[in-house]
Amino acid sequence: MSILITNIKQLLQVHEANVNILKGADMKTLPILENAYLYIENDTIIEFGKMEDCKDMEAETTIDATGKIVLPSWCDSHTHTVYAGNRTSEFVDRISGLTYAEIANKGGGILNSAELLQKTSEDDLYAQSIKRVNELIAMGTGAIEIKTGYGLTVEAELKMLRVIKRIKQESLAVIIPTLLAAHAIPKEYKDNKQDYIKLITEQLIPEASKLNIAHYIDVFCEEGYFDINDTEAILKAGLEHHLRPKIHVNQFNVLGGIALGTKYNALSVDHLEELNDSDIEALNNTETIPVALPGCSYFLSIPYTPARALIDAGLPLAIATDYNPGSAPSGNMNFVVSAACVKLKMTPEEAINAATINGAYAMGISNMYGSITRGKKANLIITKPLNDYTEIPYTFAHNPVEQIIINGQLL
Repeated sequence: MSILITNIKQLLQVHEANVNILKGADMKTLPILENAYLYIENDTIIEFGKMEDCKDMEAETTIDATGKIVLPSWCDSHTHTVYAGNRTSEFVDRISGLTYAEIANKGGGILNSAELLQKTSEDDLYAQSIKRVNELIAMGTGAIEIKTGYGLTVEAELKMLRVIKRIKQESLAVIIPTLLAAHAIPKEYKDNKQDYIKLITEQLIPEASKLNIAHYIDVFCEEGYFDINDTEAILKAGLEHHLRPKIHVNQFNVLGGIALGTKYNALSVDHLEELNDSDIEALNNTETIPVALPGCSYFLSIPYTPARALIDAGLPLAIATDYNPGSAPSGNMNFVVSAACVKLKMTPEEAINAATINGAYAMGISNMYGSITRGKKANLIITKPLNDYTEIPYTFAHNPVEQIIINGQLL
């Protein structure tokens, strides 16, 4: 299968040599080819350039992209897309003035989702989740990290992993599974958290490892959930089973989780709505990328990640949806790119870089995804006619996507 896209108004994120991550001031640069073409064979980007150089080139499918923008598909590095039902009742509670913590304390939140998921059959859970994944693809997302964490029992967490594996096999999108073994403390362990941590480290992680599905281990490091010592014990257990850390950290409180993440070479530290100078210092000269989740801040009315402080300190930044039923019930990366500009004060170039190449890095796949580079996989967005790429974040409530190419297949 070969595809030739011609007359591209703007071809974004073009790199002659492979790039895996962009940091600091480099995030302000978004390489663009005007009036361009792009040639794909099977699932791979083979060639691109100016239209004036597109002579005698033929393909099985030719797409005329006159007036349209072509860019890498969005790489959403933080989602909880596999869940059962929804939490609309809590939405009303929040409107009525209850906080996230107050809802959790009265039996809502993650525990509510876990109870429902435990009762949901594996086939039903898959049917609900694959529908969401297909909706995300239609909005331009070509790579999705999916976490467990709504099981909270060994059996239910393994069920989630099997569902994620099935999605990975059935979906064209790139699916990266993460074992979020420590998302909340189940009711039965409320007064004995250490026994639950023991269950995670001695039973759940080894059992999950045998399935050979998850790539990463994650922990919700936060007051009322898992403290620094808890988190360290779980990360160590994950590493023993070759699961690299990714951490939910600094959502509501600064506990020192960022420094802990860098100590164990976490691929990413996510949320960071609360941040101090020592956190930024801890990220310097590491392989750990910070990930901002502006959709969560929008929905919960909590502070936004101080993106400017991170980028201006020379650090990289990725942005993701945090798609989940409780604190971010939207997987629309187009909105996240816009929110990054409006609320995080990122430039359109920084936001697009954060949602493509840096998002791919935060999933460990930027060697093959996230930029327009010869030899990389053909995961692309073709927009509707636009005057300029800056209209993508500017028209925040509109869907700019007209066509999707995932692994070389036109959808």
